[in-house]
Amino acid sequence: MNEAAQPQLPDPETLRQLPIEHLVSLIMQQQQVIEQQQKVIEELTQTVNRLKVSLGLDSQMSSKPPSTDLLKKAEKAKKPSTSEGEASKRKPGGQIGHPGKTRKGFGRVDRYEILRPQVCPECGSQGFGEQPVSVRVQQVAQLVECPIEIVEYQQHSCQCADCGQVHSAPWPESIVPGQDLGVSGAGDAPPPVCKRC
Repeated sequence: MNEAAQPQLPDPETLRQLPIEHLVSLIMQQQQVIEQQQKVIEELTQTVNRLKVSLGLDSQMSSKPPSTDLLKKAEKAKKPSTSEGEASKRKPGGQIGHPGKTRKGFGRVDRYEILRPQVCPECGSQGFGEQPVSVRVQQVAQLVECPIEIVEYQQHSCQCADCGQVHSAPWPESIVPGQDLGVSGAGDAPPPVCKRC
């Protein structure tokens, strides 16, 4: 509130000596200040009520996105578990004894790519043993001129003939390790002619 808007009252003895017109003027000024303050109080009360309502809202009860619920989750008190709720103490993910289901591949492979290390990053040697130490396999569905081509990349890990360190060839840039969909880029060799089209 603006303190200057409020009329300054003289002491009670001085008020008794003032003419009636002056007292009426003071009362009118005070009435205007009171009305302004009442308007501000009403606006603030409405704002507080709106904030109280929105405080209880989450993504389940409004159009707010679930990301705004993160702060609420930490504030909620956890309910004590009952004997019936013991099953809810399971950890997320696959459960012990439950048979897992994983993708077994695409059922066919159109092309094989053998990825062997070319240069040892430790010593710079280009000599590697003939037999790989390990082989990781990843099948990728490549988008090519033919509707789709299944390529199995076999990433060989070989032992350096000079320093003995084991290294793997890098994956091609057109694939993402762990993903099963790749896109042939312009720098790749042209895809073979599709025998099914």
